[in-house]
Amino acid sequence: AYQTLYTCLMTIAKLGAPIAPFYMEKLYQDLNSVSGLDQEESIHLTQFPSADKTMINESLEEQMRLAQTISSLTHSLRKKEKIKVRQPLSRIMIPVLDKETRQNVEHVEDLIKTEVNVKAVEFLDDTSGILVKSVKPNFRSIGQKFGPKVKLIAAAVNQWGKEEIAKIEAEGSYGIEVDGEPLTLALEDVEIKSQDIPGWSVATENKTTVALDINLTDELKQEGLARDLVNRVQNIRKDLGLEVQDKIDIKIQEGDEFIKGAVLANQGYISEETQALSLSFEKELKEGQEVEIDDLSLKVEIKAR
Repeated sequence: AYQTLYTCLMTIAKLGAPIAPFYMEKLYQDLNSVSGLDQEESIHLTQFPSADKTMINESLEEQMRLAQTISSLTHSLRKKEKIKVRQPLSRIMIPVLDKETRQNVEHVEDLIKTEVNVKAVEFLDDTSGILVKSVKPNFRSIGQKFGPKVKLIAAAVNQWGKEEIAKIEAEGSYGIEVDGEPLTLALEDVEIKSQDIPGWSVATENKTTVALDINLTDELKQEGLARDLVNRVQNIRKDLGLEVQDKIDIKIQEGDEFIKGAVLANQGYISEETQALSLSFEKELKEGQEVEIDDLSLKVEIKAR
């Protein structure tokens, strides 16, 4: 453990030397005076550390790549459907082409749910027929690779069905025959798109497809309103010059029943996020601020304890 700690600290010192030479020199001297592992008199006389490629975790890199791709696709679907990120949604469905992909997504499932604000990540067998996909040739790619055979290749790709699409997605390539000559098309040689299904919005990037459930229940709408209310209260706190740790009391003027139901259903969450010791409804507020949430308006009064 000591050896690992020493190596980490020494690497930090060497990497930081060009930026903070005096501080890093002091750190190097202090460390080396105890360990005596380096023979150089100064950090500036040592060799720049080399990357240890054995420390690269390719599985973790693939998991994070999938998390980024899935999150990016989900955010693009939210934008397309004009559903803001603060509005919780029930789930996303992800077709998985192999066991390894499923395991990689499962490792970052919680991260994805937090990032895109959905309740669940579900996995879908892409052969189930729930998702309908279409394919067309990527003329730029096949033109660079196959030149004059572009039209013949495009004609072949345009005849593909779900079996050919599934195979090239799963294996990354697909063999065809053009004028008696066998050719192999890579995944980047085609463009695959998924069609939206009722109640869902679908997007695809390379091998990754995400289907977003865009149905909003009353419970989800209430939670979304509660999150928006927290945002408005935090803005008021900031305008009042309150510190993060300052406790407050929140009063809301009675009016819209949906707002009242949303606040009561999420009272604990709102109080925790805003450092509120009390959250109550009043028939009339003489003070306070009018805040807008979508097409709803409410009056909120905040007082520091």
